[in-house]
Amino acid sequence: MFRKARESMIRRLVVPPLEALRPFLPQLDSADAATRETVARILQRVAADGDRAVRACTLELDGLDLPPATWEVPRTEWVAALDRLPAALRRALELAVQRVTAYHERQRDPGFSFTEADGTILGMKVTPLDRVGLYVPGGKASYPSSVIMNAVPAVVAGVRDIIAVTPPGGFLTDAVLAACQLAGVTRLFRIGGAQAVAALAYGTATVPRVDKIVGPGSRWVAEAKRQVVGQVGIDSIAGPTELLVLADESAGAARVAADLIAQAEHDEDASAWCVTTSTVLADALPAALQSALLEAPRAAIARASLERNGVVILVPTVDDAIAVANLRAPEHLEILMRDPVAVAAGIRHAGAIFLGRHTPEPVGDYIAGPSHVLPTSGTARYASPLGVYDFIKRTSVIQYSAGRLVADAPHVIALAEAEQLAGHAAAVRQAAGRDHD
Repeated sequence: MFRKARESMIRRLVVPPLEALRPFLPQLDSADAATRETVARILQRVAADGDRAVRACTLELDGLDLPPATWEVPRTEWVAALDRLPAALRRALELAVQRVTAYHERQRDPGFSFTEADGTILGMKVTPLDRVGLYVPGGKASYPSSVIMNAVPAVVAGVRDIIAVTPPGGFLTDAVLAACQLAGVTRLFRIGGAQAVAALAYGTATVPRVDKIVGPGSRWVAEAKRQVVGQVGIDSIAGPTELLVLADESAGAARVAADLIAQAEHDEDASAWCVTTSTVLADALPAALQSALLEAPRAAIARASLERNGVVILVPTVDDAIAVANLRAPEHLEILMRDPVAVAAGIRHAGAIFLGRHTPEPVGDYIAGPSHVLPTSGTARYASPLGVYDFIKRTSVIQYSAGRLVADAPHVIALAEAEQLAGHAAAVRQAAGRDHD
């Protein structure tokens, strides 16, 4: 059951049964038909007409007529922006790059190779992608942190070229330009929307074709990424941002409210849940949220988000709280409980886990080290945070010895003949010197 008091902007549920949560679980929906069709037309235009189509779409959709020669932002502008930054912001960006680099260096995969007793060599070769595209969103705000969290893992992986695109307009701030300079972006273009995704996927005379596209964006960008899969790789189709807080009686209502609002202020579609074993906390949280919103600059957005997607869930035991978290599979999971490490041992599905009262979720957004690009909409059941492994590919390596080929030939031939692939069998006979078998 649930109730939503007149004075409260957040629903309250009592669980178990877990089935009570089903209506509140996110759905990874495809775009509406109009968006799909519009994006498909844009992609077709850019694939056929390249720069000319990108320019026309930018005029139609952004109201700006930008000749291709003006798209690329010169490196001198990046450096000048970095020099203009206030010292505190520059230091914060530099520290973020250092921390994210140090974390992702531990994700490097050297591959492997081993030699068997007969001299056969088997292995896996790991190589970075040649070129990736990074979509840097505009719209409601500018996000230098997204530049760092997407670009640095690619740099650590060894990607040679990182091509960033961003909508033309007021969101190409000094902080974003400086982040491109510090994080290792190679080139930056002032184009956005589905036409920018198309330019990266197909290549134009001005914008180089990439192997993979990463980074968040509008529903048009998300749908464009969905439609170019196969032409290029993508990181994911990102949904609205999410936070689930697990809390017991040791967590203060003011702290939980602050963390929920920090997530809800992203946009009206953001999701903020609190799952608690404490009736006292569940009772106190609505008033704590109301109080905190009085001083929140983005109170209108946060309030709308909480009214639409906020939930306080009261459960009888910690095990029930863990079960709710695993069912929800949130992007961000904060554990404000007496023994957060023990609770985390039961978590199977979450994009990132934040342990204890000294680890509010925003440290992960900016500076802790792991990329803040995380699976959303319940996809943490099978997906992982963005990392070095998203910017590499693996190649199997096989070198048979003469003895192994002779020994294995009868088995390969038997399997090939069972599949009626006579050429396969003949090739193995030839290589093994078994032409007359």
